Amino acid sequence: MKARVEKIEISTDFIKLDSFLKFAGVAETGGMGKELIAEGKVKVNGEICYMRGKKLRKGDKAELEELGLILEVI
Repeated sequence: MKARVEKIEISTDFIKLDSFLKFAGVAETGGMGKELIAEGKVKVNGEICYMRGKKLRKGDKAELEELGLILEVI
């Protein structure tokens, strides 16, 4: 299955990963975003990321294989 790519525009220099998941609508709450990250279900730029405070900048990609979704920061 090919992953669906969604482009998510931010208006700041960066956004923290857990906040980004909530902002993009993948997690209903910041707590749900933290769980996804802690469980190793989120890759950032191709590598599993366990840092909920990871700063994402324009051009970075967060991938959730389970959902077949790639979120690109623009």
